[in-house]
Amino acid sequence: MRPFGDLEAAIMRELWERGEPATVRDVLAALSASRQLAYTTVMTVMDNLHRKGQLTREMSGRAWLYRPVRTRAEHAAALLQDVLAESGDRQEVLMHFVADLDSDSVAQLRSAVEAARRQARGSRS
Repeated sequence: MRPFGDLEAAIMRELWERGEPATVRDVLAALSASRQLAYTTVMTVMDNLHRKGQLTREMSGRAWLYRPVRTRAEHAAALLQDVLAESGDRQEVLMHFVADLDSDSVAQLRSAVEAARRQARGSRS
């Protein structure tokens, strides 16, 4: 999975923050506060995100309602998995990653690992 381009990222950020399906017009209105965009530009990028499997859509009246396939956290996790998969040495990358974390982040990582283990044990029962 490739990282999003600038406009793709802005659209995804808007949809994640919105927390509900949105039309192209809704997204355009939200993005227009910080940049000048044409309706067709936003429509094309949202259609591309749909074709790439990043957005789902359903017809509502005469307009498509778009929503992200993954949460922001799920997307970030998938990007991290891709980085690890392409690194050649997962162990070394993880060691460098952890070495650069502050103590609060290390504690959060430990907590996340334990939560994932508990969830995995629970799903096997």
